[in-house]
Amino acid sequence: MTDIFNPVTPAGAFDDFLAGAAEASRAQRDWTPEDGVLPALFLSHGAPPLLDDPEWMGQLFGWAQRLPKPRAILIVSAHWEAAPLSISAAAASTPLVYDFGGFRRRYYELTYPTPDATELARRVAAAMPDAQPVHEHASRGLDHGAWVPLKVMYPLADVPVLQLSIPTQDPAGLLELGARLRALRAEGVLVIGSGFMTHGLPYITREMLAGTQVPAWSSDFDAWAADALARGDVDTLADYRRAPGMPYAHPTVDHFLPLFVTLGAADDPERPVTTAIDGYLIGLSKRSFQVA
Repeated sequence: MTDIFNPVTPAGAFDDFLAGAAEASRAQRDWTPEDGVLPALFLSHGAPPLLDDPEWMGQLFGWAQRLPKPRAILIVSAHWEAAPLSISAAAASTPLVYDFGGFRRRYYELTYPTPDATELARRVAAAMPDAQPVHEHASRGLDHGAWVPLKVMYPLADVPVLQLSIPTQDPAGLLELGARLRALRAEGVLVIGSGFMTHGLPYITREMLAGTQVPAWSSDFDAWAADALARGDVDTLADYRRAPGMPYAHPTVDHFLPLFVTLGAADDPERPVTTAIDGYLIGLSKRSFQVA
């Protein structure tokens, strides 16, 4: 591998990972009502290079294995900002969205044929107020902010998945949206916000690509977020535009916004979170967490 964006064998690390992960996923215990409410997750999703990173894949898969396998997954990705509120196509094996460029051909040939999610689509629509109907796309599949991490966490593609759009950039509105999804967790639905704790792609240097540098704008923003999350300080998080490291940590805010849907889906958004993954990839923070 010359660097993570140019591996010798594209997704070769995923091929090696899959041999053991498929067996473990097959043996994973299914969620039952006796398990109680599933947590809500915020994960940093990477991009196709996640599939070339054995350590990160192991972290995500280990996290999924510590939970019972959900009945369904509802995921909000940084890569779909759309209003009115929309959900992806519910049909089984809906083709994926390959919303990235400049990568090797194999990444555009990967599939993730999940089961029919019509029941989940009905539940999501029912959770919204009459004044906010949910638009279901007939053909839009999961984008890479959804299918890349889920392909690692649930490699058998045996869990129904729907993607929900981000209809606003207002943290209060996203917290309210998450709150409407809260009841789904008691039904065995895993609610996930998928973004990236820092996402300053325009400012990546050769040193970052080589793994020898974490820039201050990334580490400072990550430390600020970790502190606020540990204190359950939602107001500070909502004021993220004034956080240290901005605007370099998030030149656009799309990769931070899913965090508010996750917090809104918590029983108490101001309760301290449980960090599942930390550290950096090419200088960007992988911080990921769950809330009860």
